[in-house]
Amino acid sequence: MRLLDRYLLRELMTPLLYCLGGFLIFFISADLMNELPMLQGKGLNGWDIAEYYVFKSPELLPTVLPMGLLLALLYALAQHGKHHELVAIRAAGVSLWRLAAPYLWVGVAFSVALFVASEIIGPRAQQGMEDVLNRYRTKLDQQTELQWKREVNFNNDVAGHEWKIGAFGLYSHEMLRVNVTWTGRDNIRRILFANRAAYTNGVWHFSDAELWTYEPPHHDFPFRARTNLAVFPELDESPRLIKSEIKINTFSLDKMARKLRFSLAEILDYKRLHPHLTGSKADELNTQFHGRLAAPFTCFVVVLLALPFGAAPGRRNVAIGVGVSIAIGFAFFVLSRLSLVLGTGGHVPGWLAGWTPNVLFATVGVVLTRRLR
Repeated sequence: MRLLDRYLLRELMTPLLYCLGGFLIFFISADLMNELPMLQGKGLNGWDIAEYYVFKSPELLPTVLPMGLLLALLYALAQHGKHHELVAIRAAGVSLWRLAAPYLWVGVAFSVALFVASEIIGPRAQQGMEDVLNRYRTKLDQQTELQWKREVNFNNDVAGHEWKIGAFGLYSHEMLRVNVTWTGRDNIRRILFANRAAYTNGVWHFSDAELWTYEPPHHDFPFRARTNLAVFPELDESPRLIKSEIKINTFSLDKMARKLRFSLAEILDYKRLHPHLTGSKADELNTQFHGRLAAPFTCFVVVLLALPFGAAPGRRNVAIGVGVSIAIGFAFFVLSRLSLVLGTGGHVPGWLAGWTPNVLFATVGVVLTRRLR
């Protein structure tokens, strides 16, 4: 059996590399035709554009990996069928599911790779893309628009901390003109004003700060204390939490309905600040969360789909395999987009919108495979 597995994998690797490379080049070329005016407007040269698309590659992998794997599997199975190898293998007593075992493991490996690319490599690559796009901006523009986010307001619903920030440094993680209101465990309400704050050793250090403390029974007349430096360990909102808040609140409902835009870590950070979300924001984030969680499993699903179409009795040419892969890919894309729109709009639960395409197509693949004789 190990000899058979190695043979099937070896015959799959060559078309797989060609298909992955071809789809990656195709999608990069299509995106380049659309983005070229913008890239030229940023003053980027050829090397900069090449670097930009190196960083953008993880963003394309959720489409490239499943499509490439599907087409490669259909081609490999068609070649085996053309030479009657599948019939010979099954005549030797090997079931179709046992024959498919190496392909299923490839699907698992691709699913893991896609998860790593989306959740670990993707956020860093996104930052690299932004760095390339803003490489030739003036220092003044970088200091005002690129490095600082103005008027950041957010609440930590769990801890009851209300933050109002005049400007937040996206890279330096500094704050300017900070105003924080909270009530401690001692039921004393406090309001902190600071000209600047810096995040050091896991704690915010507030400079040139003034603290108003409303101690009973003087609730209307606070005690005021001014200091050059103040530290409050209970104000434990990290820069990562703040950046997740900024990013998620930046996107409108229409943009969220078009594609998966947030990593699982960003969504979980936002839910940590707002654990009791309701309404449209809850629908949007639940759909994004389950859609992102389900996306890597697409690589495993396409293996289940390729089996009945590629291993069906009869001789088929390559053109039929290409046509089938395009039809399946298009149908999956339409259903995924429809589910995302319905979930984001609150018409169906987020978990149903995120998992329906995978579950439906996997079920179809299993049922069709069981019908093969």
